[in-house]
Formats: sequence, C-alpha cells, structure tokens
Amino acid sequence: APSRPRHRTVDDTPAGGGAGMVLRCDVLAAAIDAAAGPGDPRPRLLMSPRGRPLTQGRVRALAEGPGVIVVCGRFEGVDERVIAGRGLEEVSIGDYVLSGGEPAALVVLDACVRLLPGTMGKHASGVEESFEGGALEYPHYTRPRDWEGREIPDVLTGGNHAAIARWRAAESARITRERRPDLVRPERQA
Repeated sequence: APSRPRHRTVDDTPAGGGAGMVLRCDVLAAAIDAAAGPGDPRPRLLMSPRGRPLTQGRVRALAEGPGVIVVCGRFEGVDERVIAGRGLEEVSIGDYVLSGGEPAALVVLDACVRLLPGTMGKHASGVEESFEGGALEYPHYTRPRDWEGREIPDVLTGGNHAAIARWRAAESARITRERRPDLVRPERQA
C-alpha cells in the first residue's frame, strides 16, 4: 500500500529544487481513481498553460460525449508521472498563467453546458457565435435605432433577410481578418 503523506499534505517541494509546490502523484492519482474507475470513458483533462488550446470544436466534442473529468493543478502544477499514469490530456484556455486551474475548468464547463440541448432559448443562437464557423461573430445592434448619433446599419432594418445574411457574413469576415488573422482560411481571404 502506498504510504500516505505526513500532516495530510497534498503537495511537496519540486524534485531538483526550485520555487513553489507540486501536487503529489500518489494523492492526485487516488483522487482521480475515486472519481473515475477503470474503463470510465470520460476524457480526463488537466488544465495547463502548456496544453493544446481549447477550441470550439473540442468543446463541441466534449459536450456531445459522456462527460469529462477535469483536473486542476495549483501553483507549480502536478507531478508529471500522474499525467502519463492516468492519461491526462493537457488543455489550455490561453497563453497566460493562473495560480490554479479552477477558473480554466469553469471556462470549459461553461463552454460545454451552453451547447447542451435546452440550455439556450433558441438553438440558432448557439450556432451563430464566434468560432462556430471558424470566424468571429458579426456585430449586434438593438433599440434605440439612433444612440448618441450612432445608427443601426440600414441593411438590418430593411427586412431583406438575404441582404442581412450577406452583410453578417461580410462583417464576420472583416472582423476576423482585422482581429484574428490567424483564423482566416484561404477561401475566406476575399
């Protein structure tokens, strides 16, 4: 039987020295095993700035799947051996470092939950969001028609749904080119 850490600790100093504390592999593995037994089909994510970036496609796959186990490190992270030993997939929500993975886990959960049937009032509202079509979303407007000298574009108030769809697609492409050129595919360059 593995020995339990003294003083009920869950972390220890890094092997080789250095600042911070690292979550122990024996303690974290026991927690994962308690949440997911052998053969559990749920993906096991470790929120980590060194992971693959979370994408809308990955969120959609998670939302359509059997659920997910989300592991959150603290400070320096987790012992590397538990990542391999429990098949954790490292996932990042951005190129910055948090003191723990809990805020990142909430991002994953929120992104998934909003895709579940019955969560959003109108199904189309989930399909027309940024990243769903590989591009950023077009601008939105509502009443009043004129606000501080800024008006709703005429095309949106004219009732021509084909023209509105063309305007939205053009605005989506323009905003994506300007703000996230890394998302622009060659067929979207025009």
